[in-house]
Amino acid sequence: MMRPSASSGLRMMRTSRITCCTLSQSSKPARKIRGIMKPRKVSPEMEDLVGAPEMARTQVLKRIWAYIKDNNLQDPTDKRTINCDEKLKKVFAGKDQVEMLEIARLISPHFLKSESES
Repeated sequence: MMRPSASSGLRMMRTSRITCCTLSQSSKPARKIRGIMKPRKVSPEMEDLVGAPEMARTQVLKRIWAYIKDNNLQDPTDKRTINCDEKLKKVFAGKDQVEMLEIARLISPHFLKSESES
């Protein structure tokens, strides 16, 4: 009969510990959605671009990038530069080109504050 190695016993202990910890965490109440994950109302210009009146910031960025890639709006020589079409110009303050790192700053004014935040 072959003896189990010490490492297999350690592996079993790790697995049972992970399973135990994972099960105990699932009984906690769900957290309230906050920050960039919280859906917020967007401006009419942003709504035309993303297709929804209310959306989380993370989802807006995903949809903007999908729109950019679907319409081949990245500069072929420098992929960090986006050539704006008419829809993007409305959202990006009328600029013809924006750098990819500017997008997060340029979309901020398009998230409207709710009455409870005012």
